[in-house]
Amino acid sequence: MKNVQKEEHNSSPICSVLQILGAKWSFLVIAELAKGPRRFQQLHRDLVIVRTQSLTDALRHLEKNGIVHRDVFPTVPVSVEYSLTEKGADFQSSLKEMEKWALKWGDSTQFI
Repeated sequence: MKNVQKEEHNSSPICSVLQILGAKWSFLVIAELAKGPRRFQQLHRDLVIVRTQSLTDALRHLEKNGIVHRDVFPTVPVSVEYSLTEKGADFQSSLKEMEKWALKWGDSTQFI
């Protein structure tokens, strides 16, 4: 009985969302890309609190799950630009609601 309950819990819609989005930094990446396409270094500068490897991992995970599109341009050196897919852009309303909730209930000292 315990295994069935655990399996049902893991298949909840919330768990599905968290599996699609992956790491905690994914939310910040999506919010930043909502402003428009960015190259890796620009994202890294804008998201200064995210380590390089964590940003790379988040971008790969989001690309694999259809949230982020990766464009490679044949320049020297090669340029890579990231943007939101339709699926990623559709998540914006959820992010807005999360921001509202954080402003209402979050620890205001964390936002300083």
